Amino acid sequence: MLEIKLILCPIDFSEFSGRAYRHALSVAEHYGAKLVAVHVAELWRHPSVGFTASAGLYDEFCRSVCEAGQEQLQEFVKQNPHDKIRPELLVRQGIAADSILLLAQEQKVDVIVMGTHGRRGYDRLMLGSVTDRVMRLASCPVLAVSNVPQGDEAKGAGQAHRLTRVLYCTDFSENAKRALNYAISAAEEYGAVLTLLHVLEEAPSAAKKKVVTAAAMERLEKLVSPEVRETLKVEFAVRAGKPYRQIIQVAAELAADIVIMGVHGSGALDLAVFGSTTYRVIQLGPCPVLAVRT
Repeated sequence: MLEIKLILCPIDFSEFSGRAYRHALSVAEHYGAKLVAVHVAELWRHPSVGFTASAGLYDEFCRSVCEAGQEQLQEFVKQNPHDKIRPELLVRQGIAADSILLLAQEQKVDVIVMGTHGRRGYDRLMLGSVTDRVMRLASCPVLAVSNVPQGDEAKGAGQAHRLTRVLYCTDFSENAKRALNYAISAAEEYGAVLTLLHVLEEAPSAAKKKVVTAAAMERLEKLVSPEVRETLKVEFAVRAGKPYRQIIQVAAELAADIVIMGVHGSGALDLAVFGSTTYRVIQLGPCPVLAVRT
């Protein structure tokens, strides 16, 4: 079973990072893990960044921005209390995504929990946001929290988010294999039902549908060993259509608590569309997504 000992949760004080922080608290409580909450002070975003001053005044300006960030972070944690978890609070100065990636590498973080905006339209296809970059480049899995399951919005920080349904999506590529280990581990840890899903992107003709679906189902079933099936309730599903639409639909039908997917690293195609299936499921899906980079 996979261990989670250290969780990193970036905070930008938005409602999205608030949701992510509550999930991070829950995961930290369940695994008995240490939680580090970090705020990155990006000086270039500050309205005074264009001013001309001596080196001494600039250093003072940097200190004041970081101190303000520390105060905000402390207040943020007070507004989201937890009886058992006392997070370590850090403020870093720099570019948000790069600072998060560096910190995760330095501290050997097991998982990063981040909020992401649930935008529609053209924005959802654009790269460049902090969460996108971290997810593509982090060596550890990233739990992206955008939309939350119905009823979870009212939960306080002290209430755990239990996993009862885990949805694992695979295209049978090498990128998906590592994610399967996390899906099995999460289901075992929480005693959740594990559903393995494969989507046939090219819908077969009526004559071939039964054969193609049966072949895909057989491949899915071979992914789970008999030993795992003895300890877990495992289900299998094959759908046809646009992968992201089918994944979102199945997640909604199952009332899944989490979707687990493998993502590519930084190839040319990924830099152009960031594996649009994963990105769209994160932005439009009904529950958090654990993206496992391979």
